[in-house]
Parts: sequence; C-alpha cells; structure tokens
Amino acid sequence: MYALLKAVHIIFVVTWFAGLFYLPRLFVYHSQASNPVARAQFTTMETKLYRIIMRPSMLLTVVLGISLLTWQWSYLSASVWIWVKLAAVALLLGYHHYCGALIRNFANAKSPEEHPVSERFLRIFNEVPALLLIIIVILAVTKPF
Repeated sequence: MYALLKAVHIIFVVTWFAGLFYLPRLFVYHSQASNPVARAQFTTMETKLYRIIMRPSMLLTVVLGISLLTWQWSYLSASVWIWVKLAAVALLLGYHHYCGALIRNFANAKSPEEHPVSERFLRIFNEVPALLLIIIVILAVTKPF
C-alpha cells in the first residue's frame, strides 16, 4: 500500500510541476501581448491551467505527501534532510499561490503597461520551480543528512 501511495504522490507531483513550468511561460507571453483579444485568451488559459490542473494536483500532492510522512514519521522526523525538503516544498507552495495572484493581476490589467511585473522578472521567475525541483528530488533520493 505504501508503494502505491508513493507512486500516486509522484504522479501528482509531475502534473503539478507541468503546470508550474508552463504557467510562468504563459505569463511571459501574456506580458508581451498588446492585443486585447490575445490578453483575454492568455487570461483564460492561465486561469484554466491553474484551477483545473495545478490546484487539484497541488492539493493531492500535499495530501498524499502528508500521508507518506505520517506513515514513517518517527524515522523521518529525526532526519535533517526531510526538514530542508519540507522548507523547499513550503517555498513551492508560496510560489504556486503567487502565481494565482499574478493571474488575477494580469486579468485586471487594461494594457501591457499595467502588468504587475516586468517581462525580465517573469523570465527569471520561470526558473524557480526547476531549482526547487532539483533540491527536492536530490534530498528525497540521496537523503544526505
């Protein structure tokens, strides 16, 4: 049962990260769009990606992750690596929710000049989930400390 739970957890981690990788790229394209029809289409795409794919995947990842933690908590709680991993996951959750705020801010912008952040910021912001994924996977696989 533990192995099946872990497999399903990994599946939802993958689907969540698919959204975390794609949504900031949509933000970059959205920030470049000057046509109101294109901006509205990006808002629709961003909102659907966030609500239909990312939010459920994030929730299931967290619920299944907590289930896995409770299964072996006495062993895991004494390991430093799990606390570092959980801190990285907390940052990832903050990133996820900030993406939701950016969707709302983009939707409320009447023109590209009113966009909430710069295109340069978005290009850098786009790399954050990859860095967190690297940290989380290395910690989970190697359990270094």
